[in-house]
Amino acid sequence: MLVRWLVSALLSPVLAAGIRESSSGAVMPRGPKVTSIEVYEFTFDVRNMAPQGRGKQAQYVKGGQSKRTNVALRFHTDQGIVGEYVNSRVTDAAAIRLLADLVIDRDALEREKIYTDSKRATQQIGRLGIGLVDIVLWDIAGKFHDAPIYQLLGGHRRRLPAYASTWNGDETPGGLSSPEAFADFAEHCLELGYPAYKIHPWRDGSVQRDIDTVLAVANRVGGKMDLMWDAACKYETLADAIKVGHALDEAGYYWYEDPYKDTGMSAFGHKKLRQLVKTPLLMTEFVRMLEPHVDFALADGTDFLRADPDFDGGITGVMKIAHAGEGLGLDVEIHASNVSRRHAMAAVRNSNYYEVALVHPDAGPHDAQVVLNGFGDGLAVIGSDGCVPVPEGPGLGVEYDWDYILKNQTSFVEYK
Repeated sequence: MLVRWLVSALLSPVLAAGIRESSSGAVMPRGPKVTSIEVYEFTFDVRNMAPQGRGKQAQYVKGGQSKRTNVALRFHTDQGIVGEYVNSRVTDAAAIRLLADLVIDRDALEREKIYTDSKRATQQIGRLGIGLVDIVLWDIAGKFHDAPIYQLLGGHRRRLPAYASTWNGDETPGGLSSPEAFADFAEHCLELGYPAYKIHPWRDGSVQRDIDTVLAVANRVGGKMDLMWDAACKYETLADAIKVGHALDEAGYYWYEDPYKDTGMSAFGHKKLRQLVKTPLLMTEFVRMLEPHVDFALADGTDFLRADPDFDGGITGVMKIAHAGEGLGLDVEIHASNVSRRHAMAAVRNSNYYEVALVHPDAGPHDAQVVLNGFGDGLAVIGSDGCVPVPEGPGLGVEYDWDYILKNQTSFVEYK
């Protein structure tokens, strides 16, 4: 007892300075404690896009301009490390107010505990905000350990095969206004070095035009690129989804994503579709977090799983989904594009392609280009090997253009 008292007395100043004692009695460095959270919203203009139709969805209009809002987060810590992340999930930013109390004054390295507490705190608001918080905590962890996130996760690869993922079809000449236009753009993406190409067809319009597009693109670049079809929950009926699926079968598409207007929720419905269509289904973009993904897979509702760091509990949540998929023998494709997705995919064996989204012959880019050191996402990002790189710097490994963010800031909230 005397020895323990003497050791405790000698160590107390050190403990106060950032050292903690483990359950085994060993002295360990204390993780950085979150002291405040800053949430910025800022706007940027998407070139040659304008709000159209019901819901004011951005669509190609030559000379048009669509104003979008992104969110930038900063977590300050008592060790001077600042975690940062920029994304487009404005609705999630509102949930940060609820989650701030769970994070401030907590050890930023205790991601698993914060993830679990956050799931319970947001159970009635669709798990909003968990992903954003978790990604910033991973950025802090990488900076604390002076290592990129993908290395902390296991570091499976440094370059990611990528596919060009189009905007939806439009009705404007010079855009993606016809089956031939989609085929022309596919050929252009092939020339740039993309090994794969995903089509988002028109949000509305005839099933026959979609079928014509499926076949036109395959006739032009089939056998040279892997082709994917993402209906984005367009088709009104299972019958229409089957018609398009049979065209995809004929053309040899790589996957068929979110076919009809159940909005990707019915595992049973998609099990039925899988029995009638040969092209592999990719589902679960619109279910949230680990458990519903596993339920969907066990119900035979999909061939590929989809996971998104913003929507599915951050990098922590995506890795859980990826490992669950691996255990079931399923591939897990990461949704959308930015540096958090690159780090997650780089640490996952059972994932095929990085999504460069959204690309267009004459519009974009889709998100604010505020990454300063070459890790933005646009059509020209592809390398000669058909891959994109993973940042090697600590944490997310990027620097954000805070001058641009602050200049275009529309709101700011700080939590302490």
